[in-house]
Amino acid sequence: MNKPDITTLPRLGEIGLENFAPYLMNRIIGRYNAALSSEMAVLGLTTPQMRSLAVLSVIDGILIRELAVYAVVQQSTLSRALDTLDQSGMIRRESDGKDSRATRVFITDSGREAGDRMWPHMAGAADAMFTGVDIAEKRAFVGTLQTILRNIRKHDF
Repeated sequence: MNKPDITTLPRLGEIGLENFAPYLMNRIIGRYNAALSSEMAVLGLTTPQMRSLAVLSVIDGILIRELAVYAVVQQSTLSRALDTLDQSGMIRRESDGKDSRATRVFITDSGREAGDRMWPHMAGAADAMFTGVDIAEKRAFVGTLQTILRNIRKHDF
Protein backbone atom coordinates (compact mmCIF):
# COMPACT_ATOMS: atom_id res chain seq x y z
CA MET A 1 0.00 0.00 0.00
CA ASN A 2 1.43 3.38 -0.99
CA LYS A 3 1.62 6.03 1.68
CA PRO A 4 0.13 9.41 0.74
CA ASP A 5 2.35 12.44 0.33
CA ILE A 6 1.58 14.20 3.60
CA THR A 7 2.79 17.51 2.23
CA THR A 8 -0.18 17.65 -0.16
CA LEU A 9 -2.89 16.47 2.25
CA PRO A 10 -5.29 19.07 3.64
CA ARG A 11 -4.87 19.95 7.31
CA LEU A 12 -7.45 18.94 9.92
CA GLY A 13 -8.68 22.53 10.20
CA GLU A 14 -9.38 22.54 6.46
CA ILE A 15 -11.19 19.19 6.56
CA GLY A 16 -13.07 19.88 9.79
CA LEU A 17 -13.76 17.39 12.54
CA GLU A 18 -17.19 16.61 11.09
CA ASN A 19 -15.49 15.28 7.93
CA PHE A 20 -12.65 13.34 9.60
CA ALA A 21 -13.71 9.68 9.80
CA PRO A 22 -11.46 8.64 12.75
CA TYR A 23 -12.90 11.47 14.85
CA LEU A 24 -16.47 10.47 13.95
CA MET A 25 -15.78 6.80 14.71
CA ASN A 26 -14.32 7.68 18.13
CA ARG A 27 -17.33 9.86 18.97
CA ILE A 28 -19.75 7.14 17.89
CA ILE A 29 -18.03 4.43 19.94
CA GLY A 30 -17.76 6.79 22.90
CA ARG A 31 -21.53 7.34 22.79
CA TYR A 32 -22.15 3.61 22.29
CA ASN A 33 -20.05 2.76 25.37
CA ALA A 34 -21.77 5.48 27.39
CA ALA A 35 -25.18 4.09 26.42
CA LEU A 36 -24.15 0.74 27.90
CA SER A 37 -22.48 2.04 31.04
CA SER A 38 -25.47 1.84 33.40
CA GLU A 39 -26.30 -1.77 32.51
CA MET A 40 -22.61 -2.71 32.75
CA ALA A 41 -22.54 -1.12 36.22
CA VAL A 42 -25.57 -3.19 37.29
CA LEU A 43 -23.65 -6.32 36.27
CA GLY A 44 -20.40 -5.05 37.78
CA LEU A 45 -18.68 -5.06 34.38
CA THR A 46 -16.19 -2.68 32.83
CA THR A 47 -16.01 -2.00 29.10
CA PRO A 48 -13.01 -4.36 28.61
CA GLN A 49 -14.85 -7.09 30.54
CA MET A 50 -18.05 -6.61 28.53
CA ARG A 51 -16.14 -6.67 25.25
CA SER A 52 -14.33 -9.84 26.33
CA LEU A 53 -17.56 -11.61 27.21
CA ALA A 54 -19.10 -10.50 23.91
CA VAL A 55 -16.17 -11.91 21.93
CA LEU A 56 -16.10 -15.12 23.96
CA SER A 57 -19.81 -15.63 23.35
CA VAL A 58 -18.94 -15.90 19.64
CA ILE A 59 -15.35 -17.28 19.71
CA ASP A 60 -14.98 -19.41 22.82
CA GLY A 61 -11.59 -20.84 23.79
CA ILE A 62 -9.62 -18.07 22.11
CA LEU A 63 -5.99 -17.29 22.90
CA ILE A 64 -5.52 -14.26 25.16
CA ARG A 65 -3.44 -12.42 22.55
CA GLU A 66 -6.24 -12.91 19.99
CA LEU A 67 -8.89 -11.85 22.50
CA ALA A 68 -6.99 -8.60 23.03
CA VAL A 69 -7.26 -7.88 19.30
CA TYR A 70 -10.92 -8.83 18.95
CA ALA A 71 -11.95 -6.99 22.13
CA VAL A 72 -9.83 -3.94 21.18
CA VAL A 73 -8.17 -3.90 24.60
CA GLN A 74 -4.48 -3.58 25.45
CA GLN A 75 -3.13 -6.85 26.78
CA SER A 76 -2.21 -5.37 30.20
CA THR A 77 -5.74 -4.00 30.64
CA LEU A 78 -7.20 -7.26 29.37
CA SER A 79 -5.16 -9.24 31.89
CA ARG A 80 -6.70 -7.28 34.79
CA ALA A 81 -10.18 -7.61 33.26
CA LEU A 82 -9.75 -11.36 32.88
CA ASP A 83 -8.50 -11.69 36.46
CA THR A 84 -11.75 -10.14 37.69
CA LEU A 85 -13.91 -12.20 35.31
CA ASP A 86 -12.10 -15.34 36.44
CA GLN A 87 -12.54 -14.50 40.14
CA SER A 88 -16.25 -13.90 39.55
CA GLY A 89 -16.60 -17.22 37.72
CA MET A 90 -17.50 -15.73 34.33
CA ILE A 91 -14.50 -17.18 32.48
CA ARG A 92 -11.94 -19.90 32.93
CA ARG A 93 -8.40 -19.99 31.60
CA GLU A 94 -6.50 -23.05 30.41
CA SER A 95 -3.01 -23.58 29.03
CA ASP A 96 -2.99 -24.07 25.29
CA GLY A 97 -2.45 -27.71 24.31
CA LYS A 98 0.07 -26.79 21.60
CA ASP A 99 1.98 -24.02 23.38
CA SER A 100 2.27 -24.23 27.17
CA ARG A 101 3.23 -20.53 27.30
CA ALA A 102 -0.10 -19.52 25.73
CA THR A 103 -3.44 -19.38 27.51
CA ARG A 104 -6.93 -19.91 26.15
CA VAL A 105 -10.00 -18.25 27.63
CA PHE A 106 -13.42 -19.88 27.88
CA ILE A 107 -16.73 -18.33 28.86
CA THR A 108 -18.64 -20.05 31.66
CA ASP A 109 -22.41 -20.33 32.09
CA SER A 110 -22.26 -17.35 34.45
CA GLY A 111 -20.35 -15.30 31.88
CA ARG A 112 -22.77 -16.30 29.14
CA GLU A 113 -25.67 -15.26 31.36
CA ALA A 114 -24.09 -11.83 31.93
CA GLY A 115 -23.48 -11.51 28.18
CA ASP A 116 -27.06 -12.50 27.48
CA ARG A 117 -28.25 -9.79 29.88
CA MET A 118 -26.03 -7.23 28.11
CA TRP A 119 -26.99 -8.23 24.57
CA PRO A 120 -30.39 -6.47 24.36
CA HIS A 121 -28.71 -3.25 25.50
CA MET A 122 -25.83 -3.69 23.05
CA ALA A 123 -28.20 -4.46 20.18
CA GLY A 124 -30.50 -1.58 21.15
CA ALA A 125 -27.63 0.91 21.29
CA ALA A 126 -26.38 -0.32 17.91
CA ASP A 127 -29.87 -0.08 16.39
CA ALA A 128 -30.28 3.45 17.74
CA MET A 129 -27.18 4.51 15.81
CA PHE A 130 -28.90 3.51 12.57
CA THR A 131 -32.17 5.33 13.14
CA GLY A 132 -33.17 6.83 9.79
CA VAL A 133 -30.64 4.75 7.85
CA ASP A 134 -32.20 2.31 5.39
CA ILE A 135 -31.04 -1.30 5.27
CA ALA A 136 -29.13 -0.93 1.98
CA GLU A 137 -27.19 2.06 3.32
CA LYS A 138 -26.47 0.17 6.57
CA ARG A 139 -25.18 -2.86 4.64
CA ALA A 140 -23.00 -0.64 2.46
CA PHE A 141 -21.64 1.14 5.55
CA VAL A 142 -20.80 -2.13 7.31
CA GLY A 143 -19.17 -3.38 4.10
CA THR A 144 -17.07 -0.21 3.99
CA LEU A 145 -16.04 -0.70 7.61
CA GLN A 146 -15.02 -4.29 6.84
CA THR A 147 -12.89 -3.05 3.92
CA ILE A 148 -11.27 -0.38 6.11
CA LEU A 149 -10.48 -2.98 8.77
CA ARG A 150 -8.87 -5.27 6.17
CA ASN A 151 -6.79 -2.30 4.97
CA ILE A 152 -5.40 -1.45 8.39
CA ARG A 153 -5.36 -4.67 10.38
CA LYS A 154 -2.11 -6.26 11.48
CA HIS A 155 -3.43 -9.78 12.06
CA ASP A 156 -5.03 -12.40 9.84
CA PHE A 157 -8.29 -12.04 11.77
